[in-house]
Amino acid sequence: MADRSARPSYRDFDWRIRLITYALLILGAIVMLMPFAWMVSTACKPPIELNKLPVRWIPENPACVENFNLLYDQSPRFNRYLLNSALVTIGRTLGQLVTCSLAAYGFARFSFPGRNIIFALCLGLLMVPFQAILIPEYLLIRELGWLNSFRALIVPGIFSAFALFLLRQAFLQIPLEIEEAATIDGASPLRVLWHITLPLSVPALAAFGVITVQAAWNDFLYPLVVANAPDTRVVTIGISLLQGERRTPYNLLMMGSFLATVPMLVLFMLLQRYFIEGISMSGLKR
Repeated sequence: MADRSARPSYRDFDWRIRLITYALLILGAIVMLMPFAWMVSTACKPPIELNKLPVRWIPENPACVENFNLLYDQSPRFNRYLLNSALVTIGRTLGQLVTCSLAAYGFARFSFPGRNIIFALCLGLLMVPFQAILIPEYLLIRELGWLNSFRALIVPGIFSAFALFLLRQAFLQIPLEIEEAATIDGASPLRVLWHITLPLSVPALAAFGVITVQAAWNDFLYPLVVANAPDTRVVTIGISLLQGERRTPYNLLMMGSFLATVPMLVLFMLLQRYFIEGISMSGLKR
């Protein structure tokens, strides 16, 4: 096996290659940040500057506070929508943490008939478009009497095939001898999972948290179908209701989108290192 230390490091490359690499990275970063910068710029523009040409990235007369107040004038329940999204996000994340960690630990550590087949079927869910099961899921929710309730928003989302795969890969990286030592000392499988396996899988758990929270927070189609009542409406639907039939206030849409983006941006910045480590870990094989 080749010595990893013999591989060339980044500083061993020619300065021209490093310059091109930096230029491409900076260009990619600018392209990725442009939509966010445009959202912030539009959120602070008065209505008269929305369609003004040439396009200005910096508003001539910033109206951030005015647009913020006008947003709550037109959507007085916006804070309720943010709270509903937070409740749905927390419920789905905690639910997936429980169900997927237990299932992943079972697939990683226990041998039982049909284990590989069942795991393959779970991963097969990743290849099924959500739109293909949306109508059957709606009919099931309706038969259970859960329409326009938080149960409809949370319960179907407490399992994720991707989270199962991510956590299973993380558990496989933990030396089996550590868990065997705890088992010899009398620890049950659940206690081993809680006190040893999960604490040693912090990067994967952080990546799991970021991905799950982002997916639940940004969900639009499913909440629109099963829970569109004012008391259970999430923030993505609340923002879409700002659109009018004849005129769309893009500055208010961007202000609402900015307020909805800030929590996810803060979360990603706090967990960025763990998120990258967890994603890289998910591709490893024991």
